[in-house]
Amino acid sequence: MKLSVAIAVLASALAEAHYTFPSIANTADWQYVRTTTNYQSNGPVTDVNSDQIRCYERNPGTGASGIYSVAAGSTLNYNAKSSVSHPGPMAFYIAKVPSGKTAATWDGSGQVWSKIYQEMPKLGGSMTWSSNGATSVPVKIPSCLQNGDYLLRAEHIALHSAGSAGGAQFYISCAQITVTGGSGSFSPKNKVAFPGAYKATDPGILINIYYPIPTSYTPAGPAVESC
Repeated sequence: MKLSVAIAVLASALAEAHYTFPSIANTADWQYVRTTTNYQSNGPVTDVNSDQIRCYERNPGTGASGIYSVAAGSTLNYNAKSSVSHPGPMAFYIAKVPSGKTAATWDGSGQVWSKIYQEMPKLGGSMTWSSNGATSVPVKIPSCLQNGDYLLRAEHIALHSAGSAGGAQFYISCAQITVTGGSGSFSPKNKVAFPGAYKATDPGILINIYYPIPTSYTPAGPAVESC
């Protein structure tokens, strides 16, 4: 009995060290965000070649119940539960839903994702990240997007154990949004697919952040697209 209690306590501690991204703005968990495989365990994706690296969906093909309306050019908060508790970069990608699909029915496959935000560390004697400890991270929805449905992908790469291949931890989810008021001039140059955008040996993924302390950081994936 004592052993089982100890195991339960350890499992609880590990789960508390991890996190999910279950909601946007001031909405309920999983109302507009697709339920992720780690919705109970809080565990990460570690295989960049897995389909789970896209949206980490618990039930692929089953969207969230709602599609959230957001104005182009506005800032949307993407919420972490309980908080972003590991060091590493936050990034956001967006993908336009093709004709005939909705944000609730499209799977996000193919070379369709554009990076719209990339967090960089503060350097100088240490490597620190502004997202560390955050309960929500703001992302600006580009003002030049075409109106319509999108998937908005939140990604945090935890680098605390990234010194060996497969050690980086990915915390991911996809929100279903519809964009209004956009100019329609968005013309991304570097669309990527998930899986496919990353390699386990990319310098932004395979890195020892503790010793020697890095003096620079090269993010994984494409450059940020702007209007």
